[in-house]
Amino acid sequence: MNLVTTVITITALLSIILAIVSFWLPQMTPDHEKLSPYECGFDPVGSARLPFSLRFFLVAILFLLFDLEIALLLPLPWGDQLTTPLMTFLWATAVLTLLTLGLIYEWLQGGLEWAE
Repeated sequence: MNLVTTVITITALLSIILAIVSFWLPQMTPDHEKLSPYECGFDPVGSARLPFSLRFFLVAILFLLFDLEIALLLPLPWGDQLTTPLMTFLWATAVLTLLTLGLIYEWLQGGLEWAE
């Protein structure tokens, strides 16, 4: 057997074993203590299931998007897959332009306005 077949076989066997074992493990029965929120040992002040503002989610997604973009663009100067440094610069510029256009679109649509 070659390496690819061995890895696929081990992965499939491990997945099957974990799926079978998960049925044999004891089922957790929820009760009041397990379902109540934990606030540093104190009794919860209010409900933990309050509505969540979608603005926080949008800001978090934008942060992750630009963080990922930085992580992808940082090693570009050391990349030697492209033929010339000009091609590397053009690809990086294309990615930055696309992300900037998306940010401008989000801004113009009012998605970044905090208070209405």
